[in-house]
Amino acid sequence: MELQLATIEVRRAGRNQGHARAWLGEYGERIGRFCRFEHAVFPSEAALLQACARVQGRRPPLLVLLDSRGKAMTSEALAAWLDTQQSSGAQRIVFAIGPADGWSPEARSQAGLLLSLGTMTLAHELAAVVVAEQVYRAFTILKGLPYHLGHSG
Repeated sequence: MELQLATIEVRRAGRNQGHARAWLGEYGERIGRFCRFEHAVFPSEAALLQACARVQGRRPPLLVLLDSRGKAMTSEALAAWLDTQQSSGAQRIVFAIGPADGWSPEARSQAGLLLSLGTMTLAHELAAVVVAEQVYRAFTILKGLPYHLGHSG
């Protein structure tokens, strides 16, 4: 299985973007122990949807849109969901952090899951780190590794 964390580009100069990139890199390496992982930045929602449509495989990518109105899950529930996707033959799952004004109805209709990190608004960079950490945590839960219970890396 392959995982992609997709972010719609946000045009702003942030002093702390380097910190977020470092954390994202760290969790990306950790996830890479369990499956292929990549982070991609798209200039628009349309570009993300087009990229998903171009992916070749037995099955189209499963698109997970981060949305405050989506389904909230515990870490254990996310792990169970990922396990179900792996068992059902998902080849590629794309977790996508969307445009500042939210996802269009078209994007929402193409999503296999609308996932909420909570009702608070997070900066894209921070949301990406949270998603990556939770995906890593999900894999450690599935593998019975101590990270989840020990809250350490």
